[in-house]
Amino acid sequence: MSLADRSASAVQALLASLDSSQRVAATAPFDVADHRRWTYLPGGRPGLALARMTADQQMLALGLLDAGASEAGARTARAVVELDMIRRQLAAGPGREPDPADHRFWVRILGDPDGDAPWAWRMNGHHLAVHVTVVGDAITITPHFLGAEPAVVLQGPHRGLRTLPDEEDLARALLSTFDPAQRRLAVASDLAPSDILTRDDPVADPHVIPAGLPYGDMSPKQGELLQRVIRLYFDRAPTQTAASAWRDVLDGGLDGVTFSWSGSDVRGQGHYYAVRGPTFLLEYDNTQDGANHIHSVWRDLRNDWGDDLLAAHYASHQH
Repeated sequence: MSLADRSASAVQALLASLDSSQRVAATAPFDVADHRRWTYLPGGRPGLALARMTADQQMLALGLLDAGASEAGARTARAVVELDMIRRQLAAGPGREPDPADHRFWVRILGDPDGDAPWAWRMNGHHLAVHVTVVGDAITITPHFLGAEPAVVLQGPHRGLRTLPDEEDLARALLSTFDPAQRRLAVASDLAPSDILTRDDPVADPHVIPAGLPYGDMSPKQGELLQRVIRLYFDRAPTQTAASAWRDVLDGGLDGVTFSWSGSDVRGQGHYYAVRGPTFLLEYDNTQDGANHIHSVWRDLRNDWGDDLLAAHYASHQH
């Protein structure tokens, strides 16, 4: 089964379970005006809230994450959803539990998964923004945002739980190998920005990212670590999609990829990094709530929202 068919099957199963009012909330035309508006902050979203679904419907909705991700990527996305409930349990205090049905995440289907035209689905909520665009047999999943609050649970029954640990640990491992000359290029500032620099812009601007240390100025070991950072983000996607994104990086040239760091290199203090290449941008920020609050994003500079796929589709359908 193709990636497009997997997404279509998952969406069709969810839609078949909804009543008429739920379907109205969950669906919109592919060219709806707010197609590219998104956020990772708390608050409502367009679409159908998981809180308005039955338990069985919620399982089908979360199954979309499986269809639009690798096994590891789906597991991480589900962990972000579960962490939001843990966060609210901690905020409620001892003896007070939030409603387990009150999932603050929304599903939206844009266009017709049964037709031949491009369509999309997305799941959005606090610290989760997965955008899948389907064009023919191909899919894209960016912008793709995952966050963690708290990054490390400090109290309660889940004490010690870390979400998105490798995103921090691999970048730290790379930073620790730099000699003084490399650090002067890689470390843009002793102060980390308060958030990812591209925020929730519909179109990511790579020029807001510090220049950083080029891949070509790294040792083979350092280059391997940088590749592992990149693949960590890419491998959130299904294997075929991740492989395509990696081929684009290789075709664009690894020497054009840079790594930049801002903030402290001491664990528990605010820090930020970015990896920028001709075709992609990765950002990671952990500065809020005592540097225990992660924001991470993968932007495809050519194919966010399926732009390249859509351009090819529309060009082939011109009369």
